[in-house]
Amino acid sequence: MGRGKVELKRIENPTSRQVTFSKRRNGLLKKAFELSILCDAEVALVIFSPSGKGYQFASHDMNRTIARYRSEVGLPQSIDQHSRPMEFWRTEIEELKRAVEILEARLSHSAGEDLSSLGMKELKQLERQTRTAVERVRSKKRRIISENINLMKRKQRDLQEENSHLQRRLHELHDTNVSSKISGQTASSCNIPNPRVLQDGVVI
Repeated sequence: MGRGKVELKRIENPTSRQVTFSKRRNGLLKKAFELSILCDAEVALVIFSPSGKGYQFASHDMNRTIARYRSEVGLPQSIDQHSRPMEFWRTEIEELKRAVEILEARLSHSAGEDLSSLGMKELKQLERQTRTAVERVRSKKRRIISENINLMKRKQRDLQEENSHLQRRLHELHDTNVSSKISGQTASSCNIPNPRVLQDGVVI
């Protein structure tokens, strides 16, 4: 049984729209590459996503191919931005609006809001993304805690070394004072004169 005809209209679900864009973009780039190889054609392909990110493929130099195209259709080689038609700016505004909608929808989905529009596939993908994000947060948290513990250990070790140094210095000062007192007492004992006994028994 063949596949049903796909109705060509804008996909309303932002997540489904992004998935479809990624798949068809890759297919289009692959076809452009195959065309350039199989038919020796000069191919230049430029794609902009709804969020404004650009993708391109060029079998030759992109600038040269674009210049060749502009010459072929009779367009000037450079375009002044002020001379661009209003349709161009309306398209730019619409693309920016769609990009904002996608980002807002992703933000709401990440917060667990507005999930009613998501199917099982999108919910599973969101679950995987959330699980990955939680694991990254936990990993970052563990790393910060480990760094703080190591920092506290280093501070504790430094304080212990400083305390040991002060204790040794205190003992050295104490030993120096004791030695000084002993030396002073010895010198005083040596300076006491011996008593002299006179012949008449009087001690001087």
